[in-house]
Parts: sequence; C-alpha cells; structure tokens
Amino acid sequence: MATPLFTQNIIACIWDFDKTLIPEYMQSPLFRRYGINEANFWAETNNLGKHYRERGYHISGEIAYLNHLLTHVLSGQMAGLNNRILRDCGTEIEFYPGLPDFFDGSRKWVQEKPAHRKHDIKLEHYIVSTGLAEMVRGSAIANKVDGIWACEFVENPLQPGFLKQGEMSLSAESEIAQIGMVIDNTTKTKAIFEINKGSNKNAAIDVNSNMTPEDRRIPMQNMIYIADGPSDIPSFSVVKKGGGKAFGVYNPESPGEFEQNDRLRQVGRIDHYGEADYRLTSPTSKWLKLQVQGMADRIVIDREAAMASKVSKPPRHLSGDDDGKPKKAPPSQKQSSFLE
Repeated sequence: MATPLFTQNIIACIWDFDKTLIPEYMQSPLFRRYGINEANFWAETNNLGKHYRERGYHISGEIAYLNHLLTHVLSGQMAGLNNRILRDCGTEIEFYPGLPDFFDGSRKWVQEKPAHRKHDIKLEHYIVSTGLAEMVRGSAIANKVDGIWACEFVENPLQPGFLKQGEMSLSAESEIAQIGMVIDNTTKTKAIFEINKGSNKNAAIDVNSNMTPEDRRIPMQNMIYIADGPSDIPSFSVVKKGGGKAFGVYNPESPGEFEQNDRLRQVGRIDHYGEADYRLTSPTSKWLKLQVQGMADRIVIDREAAMASKVSKPPRHLSGDDDGKPKKAPPSQKQSSFLE
C-alpha cells in the first residue's frame, strides 16, 4: 500500500522582506557604510535597462541591481565588499513593530487548542525576497525563520581548468565577483513550490518532480503569503489559486501604500490587508492568527475524517433471534471489548 510522504500537518507563512518586514530597503545599511547615495543608486538602477537597450543589450530588472552593486565593487566605490560584510550590515536592519518576537509568539497559535496539539500541527515561517540573502542571514530575524530564499553573490569564482586542479587557492582579500543566485518576483513562485513539495527539506525531491497533492509537504491551502504590493502578484496568485490566503501590508505613514493595497483587495489579488505592525495584539496579527487557526481546524477535520474512513469499528456481540437481526441487549449485559 502506498504511504504518503508527509503528514500535511504544517502551516506556512511565506514572507516578502523589504517594505513588508522592514520600512526601508535592506541595502540601506550597506549604502550608509560605503557612503553611497541611495536615491542615486536606485535611480541609476531603474535606468540601466533603457540605456542598455539603446546599446542593443537586454537586461532584467533584478539582475540590473545586482550587477550595479558589482560595478560599484569593481570601480572601487565599494572596494572589499564581501559576504561577511553583507552579513555584518544585516545586523543593522531595523524591523517593523513586533518583530522579530512575532515569529516565536505566532508558533504558539497552533498549540492553544487541544485538538491542534493532538495532531501535532506546526507553523513555519519562510522569507522569499529579491534582496540579499547574506544580509537577511545577518539580521535579527534569521534564527526565527525556517528558510531563506534571496539573491546571493560568489567570491573567488572558480577559474577555467578547476576540475583538474587539487587545492583551490583563496584570496584573503576576497570580494563578491559573480552573481550566484537571482530571486525575482517571478522566480519567487519556484520557492513557494519548493516549500509546497518539501524539496527544501528533502534534497531527493526535485521541485520539478510530478507529485500528487496528498504527497506534498505543505499543501497550498495551508499557506499564507504576506507582502507589500503589486510586484508580488505572481506569488499572491499562486497561493490563492491553490486555496491559500494572500495578505497585503502597508506602512501606516504612507497613504499611497494603503491605497495600493486597497486596490489589490478590490480586484481580488489579496484576501485582506493591514498595517505592518506585528505586535501580537495588532489587527494584522489577529487576522493572521484567525487564518492560521482556521487552517489548523480544517487539518484536524480532514485527518479525523480520514481516520474514520480507514479504521473500522471493533466487532461486538449481538443478541437477537436466529434470523441474525440484532436486538437490544438486556441492561445487565456488558459489551465485550477488544481487550477482553
């Protein structure tokens, strides 16, 4: 008999990072460290595509910003930038109210009801960001989440002929030199499917493998995707289409972000939206708790229904005439149990 790969008793909150968990862009501490004008950096990045097209080149938006960081390193404006420094800058990232404590506190939501504890229901948190993975890993939130997807750089790139070499020489003064991983607003959906199928927990499972719904580690209907705006529409859509929930957040000091989220709700891109305030008493936390516990209730119902359909009732003695039709037993007669 086929055995399901996973018990599907896990709920996942999947988080964007910039403007969702933090009020600014995560690269801000990096720019401050090197004295780079942040507004100018992003203005140049946003115009790279147009200028490269005029030269006959095509470049994607996410690669453009990563390449522009590498250009700053090569030009000497960010000389010496490596992954250690990126992680160091991550310690300076400041979060919205309630973070990072929210992550530990929210895990207790699925422990409040006895039925949820009985079925060992868990809540996991994941970061899926177009930002820099090393900066997230250096931040106060890193040890509060169950996985991080974001862009990465390579130091000391392997040289031609490396397969024939023995010891690889490493430069003590290494700098980031190549792009190792790109996460953009479309490839974020790949991370969602890795969480869905469990390939992030089991390397033997390829994200492109064909898997039945009952074999996936975290069904889409057990997911909530939380982000700040239109750039996350592909991820919102994937999760909502699979039966999960989509939640938009906005900076309470930005009327524009509020209006943006309201438009997303009106056109059905998100289920609800709220302030980026993650204190456990905030409306945002209360809505997330309501959804998480609702998902946990459904998991209990589904698992108990499956048990009832697969486990037969124990045999019992019948009393009645020879025609085999059971009659009501006398009050003094005790039912026989499996253990007697």
